[in-house]
Amino acid sequence: MQEYFQLAIKNLRERGLRSWLTMLGIFISVATIFMLISLSLGLQGAVEEQFETLGTDKFFVQAATGFLGPPGSVGGVILTEEDVEVISKVHGVKDYSFFTAGNARVEFGGDTRHLIVWGVPPEHMDVYNEVGSFEIAEGRNLEKGYKNSVILGNLHKTGNVLGKPVSAGNKITINSEDFKVRGIMELIGNPDDDRAIIMDMESFRELFEIPERVDFIMVQTNEGGDINEVAERVEKKLRKTRGVTEKNQDFGILTPEELLESFGNILNIITSFLAGVAAISLLVGAIGIANTMYTSVLERTREIGVMKAVGARNSDVAWIFLIESGLLGLVGATIGVLLGYGIGKTIEYIAIHQLNTTLLQIATPVWLIAGCLGFGFLIGAVSGTLPAIQASKTNVVDALRYE
Repeated sequence: MQEYFQLAIKNLRERGLRSWLTMLGIFISVATIFMLISLSLGLQGAVEEQFETLGTDKFFVQAATGFLGPPGSVGGVILTEEDVEVISKVHGVKDYSFFTAGNARVEFGGDTRHLIVWGVPPEHMDVYNEVGSFEIAEGRNLEKGYKNSVILGNLHKTGNVLGKPVSAGNKITINSEDFKVRGIMELIGNPDDDRAIIMDMESFRELFEIPERVDFIMVQTNEGGDINEVAERVEKKLRKTRGVTEKNQDFGILTPEELLESFGNILNIITSFLAGVAAISLLVGAIGIANTMYTSVLERTREIGVMKAVGARNSDVAWIFLIESGLLGLVGATIGVLLGYGIGKTIEYIAIHQLNTTLLQIATPVWLIAGCLGFGFLIGAVSGTLPAIQASKTNVVDALRYE
């Protein structure tokens, strides 16, 4: 077997350029597959880490039509603070928070931007901060009694979202009303959160003239309680007070497990689709290896005849060609893994430093690397099977006469 490998490597070196061109399809496809899977695993890990920060004691309620759609998209279905009051009285509910969102014209230092503003009740900021993993880096958080006050995501200070850095104590203008910046939050790594503008609910409702709508409710359960049982009680109570049944229910309840499962399913579908596209180039690479091996068999017909004339068995000839094709796949896969790793790290760097998000990270478990290398070798070996069989069946006399 050692001699088979030595011969195979020697033959590949002699046809260097052709070998590299043959491997081109393999390492491009393996690089694509490796990059997609590693980014998918990294994204899944980052999301799971985010969900872990939520803990196991919180679930969420929103209107069935969602929120922040285009004008008129909510179709009249909304949640209100009356629903929040109903939820707060359900057995097993420890605390809650909620927010309402609105699009606003924001001005600072002569620059104008159109951004989303979130209204949150200051007396329930603890739950809101836990869900979003928010911490104040500069200044103070919102407190009850603060009017016309906001806290800002970190990029308003470090990323110049409003054209110039904003600090605690500055004033910004929202829809022609002045608001004092009470605090700047720590960097989260999520661009939406890091660009957030959060104000007290009373000021929000006056500014946007939204008297009762609630877009999203966060519910915290009692310690040690069964979150699914509490969520079910909340669901039944809301159906009763809203006058709906299970069939025409106009709101949805999501637990962290359901959110994570839904995200995982979507991510798997996208990854599978992209990997399928990458597999097409893998097929092209396999065809390239088979074509190269067939050409090699024809070029080396006389050499095969000499080998068989001095005692080489059919299996010896077949093994040499199989190992050659397998090595083409293995080397191509190795280059592909290195290339995929480099591209993935580049995407991760751009995401962190340019897009200010930590969600796009790569994960490179050993099984992924070994799987890609093994898969590349297998594809190469399978592609070279028929040429190897053809080479092993070469007639000695005809081969020696071949020119």
